[in-house]
Amino acid sequence: MEAQTLVALPVVLALELSAGDAHARRTLSRDEAAELAALIAADLHGLVPQVSEARLAVAGALFDAVELLRPGFPVWATLDELARRVPRGHLENVVAFGTHEGHMPAQPLEPEAIYADGPMRLLPISLLAPEALVESLSDQLEVELVGRGEAGARTSDWLMRTLGVRLEHARYLSRNDLLALTCVQYEHVNLAPLWTLLEAALLTPYRDEATLSARGLTLHYREGKVQAQSPAHWLRQQSGPLEQRAHDMAGIVFELRQYAALLDAHHLPLVLTDGVPTSGYLLEALADADPAYDAPALYAHEAPGLGVVAVTLAQRGDGGRARVLAHGYPLHPKALGPLVAALADRFDVAPDLHALGRIQLDADGQLGAPDTPLH
Repeated sequence: MEAQTLVALPVVLALELSAGDAHARRTLSRDEAAELAALIAADLHGLVPQVSEARLAVAGALFDAVELLRPGFPVWATLDELARRVPRGHLENVVAFGTHEGHMPAQPLEPEAIYADGPMRLLPISLLAPEALVESLSDQLEVELVGRGEAGARTSDWLMRTLGVRLEHARYLSRNDLLALTCVQYEHVNLAPLWTLLEAALLTPYRDEATLSARGLTLHYREGKVQAQSPAHWLRQQSGPLEQRAHDMAGIVFELRQYAALLDAHHLPLVLTDGVPTSGYLLEALADADPAYDAPALYAHEAPGLGVVAVTLAQRGDGGRARVLAHGYPLHPKALGPLVAALADRFDVAPDLHALGRIQLDADGQLGAPDTPLH
């Protein structure tokens, strides 16, 4: 019954590390987490006395924002679930979870090493409040944490000594504050459209959302995935000299790679429109092989600084004109091999990739392949 009548209010302790101190420990032991939870409880009670009427749960682990801001908020969901299992009144209604024999009590509470070097580390906190208290407590937290949410001196000192780092700031934020901060960060690096999609996935996953990237690529959030317009389809809508179109095509793939990396970090799949998720690449099948044409072959479109931006499968017919069967787009360097293998397997061809040294456009300005054999 208690689990049904307590509502979780997510909070985070944000630690801004001094320059050169980015390699902080990722987790705390059980005893360390309990010590820190007592300090956090005192801080929050000083800001919002009503906190004492809620159950305070602390995860002794430091995360990056991309790990916390994932669909379903799995870190907080796990913390809430563990906290609800502890009998009420245990440890004066303050519970903390740290490592035992080097491991956190549940996999979602294990920070990923790949994101451990950022200058901002985030420690998840949850307040499980009775329903009658939720609205009042939530409103107070939103106001007080923004205005005066700096962690207490004892808490900051404990963190620096225990983690072995120097802190520029340590302050409490509501999850809404963290969302707003991340939004500003993405807007600052010209990724506001990505935030539009991510915000939909986090806050209104039942609703579709559409946007355009800064370079004009159409993107949709729908049913737990981000659907991207294919670069080849985008290219068909462009005009101008072929050289400029090829340059713009490289820019679109570069932008798509940025989006793919961040969406992957937030655990949001990226697919082509009406496509299925793949690992590190996008694949666009256009036609079946025609036995009246030559055997299909694979061609690599390349751009300076980006390497292979697309792979085209094509076959030649009468007059040597290329007939395109599929395009694939590697989204990170290690994905090129699996992409080539997938195309070769799907169309039953040898996985031999012919390097073009450029982005090959046909006479209509579309992504294509050479009309004559490469030697």
